[in-house]
Amino acid sequence: MSNRGVRNLFVFGSLFFFVIFVALTFDTMKRLDKRAPEITAEVDEGKKLWHKYDCIGCHTILGNGSYFAPDLTKVTVNKPEGYLEKFLVNPKKVKSTAAMPALGITPDEAKKLVAFLDWVSKVDTNGWPPKPVLATFRMPQTPGVTVYQKYGCSSCHMISGVGGTSGPDLTKVASRRPDPEWHKRHLREPSALVPDSAMPAYPQISDEELNQLVDYLLTLK
Repeated sequence: MSNRGVRNLFVFGSLFFFVIFVALTFDTMKRLDKRAPEITAEVDEGKKLWHKYDCIGCHTILGNGSYFAPDLTKVTVNKPEGYLEKFLVNPKKVKSTAAMPALGITPDEAKKLVAFLDWVSKVDTNGWPPKPVLATFRMPQTPGVTVYQKYGCSSCHMISGVGGTSGPDLTKVASRRPDPEWHKRHLREPSALVPDSAMPAYPQISDEELNQLVDYLLTLK
């Protein structure tokens, strides 16, 4: 190939790929607005608080941050309503083993931070990060287990090494709490029996489901 042919190949080839690059950039920018929900004033305030308390120094969101503490990209998906607000105000009061110190976050600030984290959780990230893999095959398939899974109890509680760590380990909960009536009252209104509990109430659970779930919990010895 002559020098002229090589030069033309380089010039026109570069222009061709540049046009493709520009087209892909415009396509990406058009799609970005559809991948994230609307930014409200509360979300904006929450983002400012995220920077004020240097949360990114320990946590990661949307692939940015540090890895000293859990990734928070989808944190509100895996935590019950109200839990995060109480945890942010006083982590060790909610979870005694929490490594996160009390940062002086006020209840109002916690609410705004959670609004920001909820906005992040709703951003379309193409399935990243992946959901935790729970070894449900280890659990007996009983009506109580079905209720346990239906209400997402494993997001916060662990049984035999399977589940979350936000709430108490339930592996031997029946040994600690053998009274079925206590469990029924606790599930209906946790804070009535455990002051400052971050666990939400479950008034929507039916009496039948409640009995099935408690029967299952009482087998965990």
